[in-house]
Amino acid sequence: MALRAAISKGIQRSLSQQSARAFGAEAAATTPTFPDYVLRAPSTDISTISNGLRVASETVAGSETATVGVWIDAGSRYETARNNGAAHFLEHMAFKGTDKRTQQALEVEIENMGGHLNAYTSREQTVYFAKVFKQDVGNAVEILSDILLQSKLEPAAIERERDVILREMEEVNKQQEELVLDHLHATAFQGTGLGRTILGPEDNIRSLTRDDLAEYIHTHYTAPRMVIAGAGAIDHAQLCEMADANFGSLPSAPKAGLESAMDPAVFTGSDIRVKFDSDNNAHLALAFEGASWTSEYAFPLMLMQTMLGSYDRASGFGKNVASKMCQEVAEHELAHSITTFNTCYKDTGLFGIYAVAPDNKLDDLMWYVMGNLVRMVHSPSDEEVERAKVNLKATMLMGLDGNSNVAEDIGRQLLTYGRRMTPAEIFSRIDAITVDDIKATAAKVINDQDHALAAVGGIHELPDYNWIRRHSYYLRY
Repeated sequence: MALRAAISKGIQRSLSQQSARAFGAEAAATTPTFPDYVLRAPSTDISTISNGLRVASETVAGSETATVGVWIDAGSRYETARNNGAAHFLEHMAFKGTDKRTQQALEVEIENMGGHLNAYTSREQTVYFAKVFKQDVGNAVEILSDILLQSKLEPAAIERERDVILREMEEVNKQQEELVLDHLHATAFQGTGLGRTILGPEDNIRSLTRDDLAEYIHTHYTAPRMVIAGAGAIDHAQLCEMADANFGSLPSAPKAGLESAMDPAVFTGSDIRVKFDSDNNAHLALAFEGASWTSEYAFPLMLMQTMLGSYDRASGFGKNVASKMCQEVAEHELAHSITTFNTCYKDTGLFGIYAVAPDNKLDDLMWYVMGNLVRMVHSPSDEEVERAKVNLKATMLMGLDGNSNVAEDIGRQLLTYGRRMTPAEIFSRIDAITVDDIKATAAKVINDQDHALAAVGGIHELPDYNWIRRHSYYLRY
């Protein structure tokens, strides 16, 4: 998930203490040895221009293409109930024309470069990026600047885009996993920014005005909250010059002069159940409050996620998966699929499982799921931990295949950590985790803790909240 020039001392202290705390203290005392491909990983160059905008890049020797983008520390979490959906609406409007380019001219220019221009919005970040040949990196940076800073936001285009977003909402709501996870956030973080959806409610989509969108830009699109990240055929010095030329006019503070405070996340143990007796399957997500990106529990939770694993009946593994939980689910045919998830935010997180199961297997499924979650508190094995370490390292390295993935990793880490961890540091943190660390983390996150649950479909057999809460710990006499 290179140091930021203006990194705060508090974050530095948190990160430096992470390996010095109880987690893996003995393992960290030994000098680690890493494979050559880890030690030879390309460096990440980071600079900060005059207005506070950070520029970060990783040069890949011999590459003929590059990915360059803008990562913004602003998403649906920073919205209010009144303007919820503005960040996502702006993502759509960015491609509808600027003072310099019409929508058609923008599309033709990208096509003529053989490039790809895209964007996405999450709860904490908004991202605009382009994939181009190395000779077109300068053009890509200029285009990103144009659509972000000079978007026309024409009233007629805004009216047309309302219907597009409403159709997108209909499609999202047809995807049960997206729907359930939105319900999970809504109940787990009810009354806070993280509980709001990314697209926003239908009433807001129909009522947001040009002034609402412009206000969001002026409030959140400031230089210190942005990162220009690039990977591939990138020259860092040239990228800094391009950023200064095209983004140098970005203000260092909001127009009103006041920073918009992040709405603190408050986890609430609760559930939301949408029952359809006509549905033979249930989609459910069960989660406990997890850890933030910079928490000392972040890496142990990543390892726990790998240990609990995932299973799909359509896969070729069947009952031979390494995860004990997935073995039991497969042997007893309790679910069509089950996945462990670990979602991190700035000050909190969600750790749990998402399952798709027959409506008449939910009682047994929850018995085995809760048993395996609580088992992490008492009896994870050395073999499980060591195997999960290898898998987690492989997953992280494979996630860096390709320029786009590297640029994504750079942008995300600079916004969340204020710097980019090297593969060697990540490996070191993983290697430092012990069985006792897993037990301590599970004891904090799972043992006798409130949970949040969202379920949709045929859920008549799903145990009630108190049953699940009671099975979050072992009775000891």
